[in-house]
Amino acid sequence: MKRYLLDTSLLAAYLHNRTQAITLMSLWVQRDEAVTSILVYGEVIEYLKGLPNFQQKYDKFHTILHEIPPNPLTYAILERYANIRRTLRPQHKDIGDIDTLIAATALEHNLTLVTVDHDFERVLHLKTKFANLKAA
Repeated sequence: MKRYLLDTSLLAAYLHNRTQAITLMSLWVQRDEAVTSILVYGEVIEYLKGLPNFQQKYDKFHTILHEIPPNPLTYAILERYANIRRTLRPQHKDIGDIDTLIAATALEHNLTLVTVDHDFERVLHLKTKFANLKAA
């Protein structure tokens, strides 16, 4: 059963062989509990394109995606996105559109979002786990 949605920072840290990310993710991968979002895929690819070893990291990323599949966007997720935006905007606490869609994906699938980004705390009812990914 899927339990965790992995955010961009965690996957990027994994691709850089950061021990904290590997340790955190390994049990979830082994238990088939982790997914990501198709939007995280886009953010990671955009990041990787700026690296000199793009192809190596790209290949590693696509290998791990066999274990951590990206959830696609659906109408239900987009409805949640709209609700989150309408809740946060009047309070001037809105977060970026991609992060809002990632949060909506986690909510729609009843997943805990694993991230380093505390902006997600603004989203009501979103379960979050904050990863410590400090450089070794």
